[in-house]
Amino acid sequence: MSKAFIAGSGTTPFGSFPNRSGRELFAEAGLSALSDAGIDPDDIDEVFYGNFLGSLSERQGHQGPLAAEALGTTAPSRRVESACASSGLAVRDAVRAVRSGESDIVVAGGMERMSNMGTEGATDGLARAADELFEVRSGVTFPAAYALMARAYFNAFGGDRKDLAHVAVKNHDNALVNDHAHLREEIAVDDVLEAPELAAPFGLYDSCPISDGAAAVVLVSPLYAAEHGLDTGVAITGTGHGGDTMALQDRRSLAKTPATREAATEAYDDAEISPSDVAFAEVHDCFTIAEVLALEGLGLYGYGEAVGAARRGETRRDGELPINLSGGLKAKGHPVGATGAAQIAGVRTLLEGTHPRSDALGDDATVGLAHNAGGTVASATVHVLEVVT
Repeated sequence: MSKAFIAGSGTTPFGSFPNRSGRELFAEAGLSALSDAGIDPDDIDEVFYGNFLGSLSERQGHQGPLAAEALGTTAPSRRVESACASSGLAVRDAVRAVRSGESDIVVAGGMERMSNMGTEGATDGLARAADELFEVRSGVTFPAAYALMARAYFNAFGGDRKDLAHVAVKNHDNALVNDHAHLREEIAVDDVLEAPELAAPFGLYDSCPISDGAAAVVLVSPLYAAEHGLDTGVAITGTGHGGDTMALQDRRSLAKTPATREAATEAYDDAEISPSDVAFAEVHDCFTIAEVLALEGLGLYGYGEAVGAARRGETRRDGELPINLSGGLKAKGHPVGATGAAQIAGVRTLLEGTHPRSDALGDDATVGLAHNAGGTVASATVHVLEVVT
């Protein structure tokens, strides 16, 4: 097992910031991460930058060098794109760069700016993560696509809208004390059930918001951390990447996410742990059903068992397996290119005890997990984070 130590992390608030540029947002997150690590920009070896819609929302290609410049460096850099899993994959690339011995200090993160596109423009842009030929041309949007997955899940395993409503209520409750969260408002199950319908069985509160924001982490090699006396109490010990068909029509089942299962299996094997070792997780809940699918794909629940987990209290912060203590994409927000890195930053601070919801975890919580998915989970990354001494 090879480790990549997290020396620093930073995130902007998530919300609607149509007048802020993408480079400005990434500079805020990245420079915060470097300050947290106590590392000078001149010492950065590489930059991996996750972004999905910049060529549309910012009219900007070739974004890697701009991301590096925002950090005050001209180190080699590149944009990593995998829809909503862009910065999860950027972090995976950074982990591998550190493990290979080619780099000692790598910044990985991402940014997305969508509020300036308006609801229609952002919806159209996000739809490009689906199959253009077989889905987008037919008018499929992501609320509709995930609604199909939810209905397939109900048909295969049972469950109902009230089960999903408890997921939304739980994640909004977790976000109340997160001053970086987009939606810091308490909701009740009836609010979810009575909200305007998006695509049956989803209402407005089953969906994450359109968010702007950025996040970054600084990864260093164990040798560099030791030689420079860096305070690195958490490391990424496992990383995994899985894939699936783009179009839903080509999948064997819409009620399972093989990409998540593949990524999780790889990450567990890499970290030399099993799902039972995971104390808590930040998972990709762009829609309420997505949290259920993630928990089962990760092997944290058997197939058909996770749909009632929030309703039973098992995944609440006082439950056996707290999920999305930061509020999840559902309430924390989902600036798609930043989400994966933000999840990892959240898990890191939860393990270190500096997150506003760290009090939900006992002293024996030493292993956390971050799960980031692209599109309708045609791609997924999983990272295992552990307390190291």
